[in-house]
Amino acid sequence: MNNLALKFSVPGGVEQAESFIAVLTSIGYEGFQEEESSLIAYISEALFEQQDLEEVLKLEAFEGISLIAKEIQQEQNWNAIWESAYEAVTIAGRCHVRAPFHPSNKDVEFELVIEPKMSFGTAHHETTSMMVSLLLETNVAGKSMLDMGSGTGILAILARKLGAQPVVAVDNDVWAVNNANDNILLNNTPDVEIVMGDASWLVKTGRTFELVFANINRNILLNDMQFYEAALLPHGMLIMSGFYADDLELLRQNATKLGLQFVRMIENNHWAAAVFQK
Repeated sequence: MNNLALKFSVPGGVEQAESFIAVLTSIGYEGFQEEESSLIAYISEALFEQQDLEEVLKLEAFEGISLIAKEIQQEQNWNAIWESAYEAVTIAGRCHVRAPFHPSNKDVEFELVIEPKMSFGTAHHETTSMMVSLLLETNVAGKSMLDMGSGTGILAILARKLGAQPVVAVDNDVWAVNNANDNILLNNTPDVEIVMGDASWLVKTGRTFELVFANINRNILLNDMQFYEAALLPHGMLIMSGFYADDLELLRQNATKLGLQFVRMIENNHWAAAVFQK
């Protein structure tokens, strides 16, 4: 699947660029390259919505920002961006995430080997890191778990190592599915079920789970939350991230309408992760 590279003129300096990156990430942009007075943002061609971008550019905080170029990026270029920036990371002192070319760390409870290909989920982004932290804090042993928008499969793999069973990881990107299949073998969790699909797969199969993790973006979470709720067993937990902290109230209102009870949220660098219970 091709990606788009959009170049923006950003006259407001670093602070404006950081805020702009945060909002773009909440609507599906997954990679950024900062240059002097400009910013290149990357998004899957399938996720790009012109109207969403225009609405962001109308915000007062982004006055002066303009789109100056847009081009298609071939898949191997996106892959190179991920690999060149990939470093090992340790989360909550318990989970070490590394690539196969990094040295092993035997001083942690869990070590995950994640091959950095074209999938989101290497634990470097605040949203993935928060989801890993919440997963580590959740009693998942013996419980069924669904990882929506699974990317590399990092959350599904960790859940299986924590004792969750069965574990299903769903993503609509063929690269992510292939990457996750490679990673479950690297981590000796071959019984994690990898599915190519989206929320419609839940409707079609009628599968239900005690835990649903979804680290995607605000728009998809709002649209698909109804399907996550329907797939949750009574008293099940829905844990979501991929959205800006300012969007929490909107997600909370939507969850309340579906009968989900807000439990708590955590925040990291303006990003949020929230826990809801059925």
